[in-house]
Amino acid sequence: QVQLVESGGGLVQAGGSLRLSCAASVRTFSTYAMGWFRQAPGKEREFVASINSISTITYYSHFVKGRFTISRENAKNTLYLQMNDLKPEDTAVYYCAARSGRATSDKADFGSWGQGTQVTVSS
Repeated sequence: QVQLVESGGGLVQAGGSLRLSCAASVRTFSTYAMGWFRQAPGKEREFVASINSISTITYYSHFVKGRFTISRENAKNTLYLQMNDLKPEDTAVYYCAARSGRATSDKADFGSWGQGTQVTVSS
């Protein structure tokens, strides 16, 4: 089991930027694929982006492609999500997740989850 702690959320105006971080407490972080998901009130948790263990493959949902960038620093056991041109519809709790194996977009594939960080975008 991987312990994950997200940070970097907050309140931002539309068009602004935020950078989320996810710190992982596991020595083998570099062997895990990682993902970001989000959940807005009354909605299902949805895929945002994922990255494989060595940062050679990334996937994005269609609604963030071109605005968000997922990255990782294996030496620091940290995952990032750079979010630019934020929109009110991006308001949600953002979760990072880890899985052994390849990167996917299916939340059912991820076995370890953080507690989430709130992102609120005002119009």
